[in-house]
Amino acid sequence: MRFFTSLGIIFYATILIIIGAGLIIYSLNMFQPQQIGDFLIYLQSGLNTRLIVGLSGLLLILISFSFAQLILGRFQSEKTIAFTTPSGEVTVALTAVEDLIRRITSLLPEIRELRPDVIAGKKGIMVALRVILKSEANIPELTARLQELTKAKIQSALGIEEQINIRIHIAKIVTSEEKDKKRKSQQLETSDAQASLPYSGYGRL
Repeated sequence: MRFFTSLGIIFYATILIIIGAGLIIYSLNMFQPQQIGDFLIYLQSGLNTRLIVGLSGLLLILISFSFAQLILGRFQSEKTIAFTTPSGEVTVALTAVEDLIRRITSLLPEIRELRPDVIAGKKGIMVALRVILKSEANIPELTARLQELTKAKIQSALGIEEQINIRIHIAKIVTSEEKDKKRKSQQLETSDAQASLPYSGYGRL
């Protein structure tokens, strides 16, 4: 699979380089439009040349269609997790797995925000978690619990035994001081907005 993908990238890069080089040469007036016309007339002059041109065009269309199917199929397979049951095949969207992981926030009060990113590949399921903590905590202990809960959630929900690799990135730790500062700033903004209103200090008689 990786070989054909690399081959397709090289193929499309070669075609684009040839087209780009041709445009550069044309912009530099290195050949005249009449020469292009003569070359096209030469291609139509004989049955063999027309046959070669037609087969080349057909081959390019088939190759482009095959690589498009290959790339789209690979992208589609990376967006779902598939497994087989006695009754048939089942596919689960990775977005559904990410929603399942987000619910872990309610089980760990130390976590303020959890953003999961799930990728399914040949080596198993790769889970990247971006975490914002509410307060200072024992990060090694907390991340170990989070990894265990995430792995258990995925395995219990999907019932699969594939390898699950969980990577955690602590993006921010919100301390109590920062919460107080944010609350005070919001209160000041609210009071300033009320003070700026005309007749805000007068009530009804």
